[in-house]
Amino acid sequence: MHTIPHRQRLADWKASHFLWEVKDKVATITLNRPDRKNPLTFESYAELGDLFRALAFDTEIKTIVVTGAGGNFCAGGDVFEIIGPLTERDMPGLLQFTRMTGELVKAMRACPQPVIAAVDGICVGAGAIMAMASDMRIGTPRAKVAFLFNKVGLAGCDMGACAILPRLIGQGRASELLYTGRMMGAEEGLAWGFFNRLVAPEAVLAEATQLADEISAGPTFANGITKRMLHMEWTMSVDEAIEAEAMAQAICMDTQDFRRAFEAFAAKQKPVFEGN
Repeated sequence: MHTIPHRQRLADWKASHFLWEVKDKVATITLNRPDRKNPLTFESYAELGDLFRALAFDTEIKTIVVTGAGGNFCAGGDVFEIIGPLTERDMPGLLQFTRMTGELVKAMRACPQPVIAAVDGICVGAGAIMAMASDMRIGTPRAKVAFLFNKVGLAGCDMGACAILPRLIGQGRASELLYTGRMMGAEEGLAWGFFNRLVAPEAVLAEATQLADEISAGPTFANGITKRMLHMEWTMSVDEAIEAEAMAQAICMDTQDFRRAFEAFAAKQKPVFEGN
């Protein structure tokens, strides 16, 4: 495990199992094993989970971009470094692994920073899950997404797929992908709502970063509230959601950014938000 102290300044932190760069208010995670299409290992799963949990305590980083090196996003769990060893584990050991991978998705959903996936090429298995767990997805025409779990004899209900994927693309479409494990092409993913947009491969990271910059220039405390409510309201009735949003919005109305927006409007200027 590579536990990241919650009080550490993440802009200065050095990752061990992927690339980590912070520029201005945007942090970029680059899965960096391009010779293997950027598969995950036990160690990278754990380090990613630790990082997203630590981000909940960081006030300098406002938005996260996740991408892969070498023209692919992520080929999922490494066959020889994860799948092979799992066949030798007992049930408690297997449950320890599946809970650990699920913690990564929980940490991605719980951190207040919006997460944008820049997806090129292969995006399968746990890679498809990371893209799914992100708040937005920018793809390329050559992006190929697949939830491959049934191809290796497992259920499609992995790392929250049966909860999150239907909310993105609909129950029937999610069912088809999870039962068959087939590839979802880029145009299909765009039409189904998995991708927010498609851009040329050489532009995908820049497009995702530009969107991250735009979001980071906004009222980031309020954006964190939006992300939290988008997640929490899945399990609420409409009446509960309206009341929860009333309380959340009242909190945002007590921020300096709300006052800055009013003062800028009154002065016919563009507001400069500071995230408080």
